[in-house]
Amino acid sequence: MGLFSSKEKLPTMEDLLHHELADLYSAESQLVEALPKMAKAANDSTLRNAFTEHLEETKRQRDRLRQIAGMLNFEIDTTTCEAMKGLVKEGEEVINSEADPAVRDAALIGAAQRVEHYEMAGYGTAHTIANDLGHRDVANLLNETLQEEKNADKKLNEIALNRVNKKAERM
Repeated sequence: MGLFSSKEKLPTMEDLLHHELADLYSAESQLVEALPKMAKAANDSTLRNAFTEHLEETKRQRDRLRQIAGMLNFEIDTTTCEAMKGLVKEGEEVINSEADPAVRDAALIGAAQRVEHYEMAGYGTAHTIANDLGHRDVANLLNETLQEEKNADKKLNEIALNRVNKKAERM
């Protein structure tokens, strides 16, 4: 389901927070499946390691969302993040493309950064709502994940600038 399906009711900000968290949980679950494929497709060892490390971090982030759902007393696995489905599909298209390995690595970074930016937007939104509702412990946990996503994006950018793009430009 998209951000708001025609059947979904969000009468309160608490309901919106629950929806945002469920959407993020779905997104993280999809990434747990996608990241090993991206790591396998990466030619550059630093990029491959970054994907593998982020897989472990993503699993912890998904667990953190389960913890938050428990704190707020709601079921978290009730939605599908259609946006992440699309982003994962784009990543699969990169993986399956006929490209020079260095160019494919550059494209993989682009696909991964789109994912990170989507997650940063989602975690930022959820953090703000949780904070506004007075759920300080939840907001702190969401901020922790938000910072991890920002760091992952920064790391991908550094790999692109310092390694991958230079190799791809020589092709």
